[in-house]
Amino acid sequence: MDKDIKNLLNAENMHIKKLQEIVKQTIDDENLIIQNLLNPPKEILRRGQKVSDRVARFGGSWAFISSFMVVLVVWIIYNVTVPKGEEFDPYPFILMNLVLSCIAALQAPIIMMSQNRQEEKDRKRNENDYLINLKAELEIRALHQKLDLLLQEQIKVLFDSQAKQMELLKKIASQTNSSKNQE
Repeated sequence: MDKDIKNLLNAENMHIKKLQEIVKQTIDDENLIIQNLLNPPKEILRRGQKVSDRVARFGGSWAFISSFMVVLVVWIIYNVTVPKGEEFDPYPFILMNLVLSCIAALQAPIIMMSQNRQEEKDRKRNENDYLINLKAELEIRALHQKLDLLLQEQIKVLFDSQAKQMELLKKIASQTNSSKNQE
């Protein structure tokens, strides 16, 4: 009986060690992912990149559209209402078209630079999402390993107890047979 208890304790210790190894491996994997998520590489922006971000932010806002419309309306009204010869840009508004073309020619590449940087930020965000999904997958995998280990141990315990019950039944059967034979 003492031997059975020692075997049971040893089996339980082995089971606990396996669970501890699974937990340790999971923690190590998660720590690596967490370090990557908590310490992303810092983005260093040059002055031109900061300016392009501000221009793109302002160029895509209602404040820009409103102020630009006000300037154009004032430009047109002034050049139409002043006496002939005093306007700085008469009716076909050639100067206004030139200014608009220059603004569009400068604003387009600046906005594209800002969009390229935004795409890079989106790519990094997607990498972080991937790492978070990987962390969740590792946790699920560890849970599956723990469940598999628990099931294996339960099946082993069931088989062992069933074997012991069979031995006891055989002993009881042999004792009853021997007691019947003696009678």
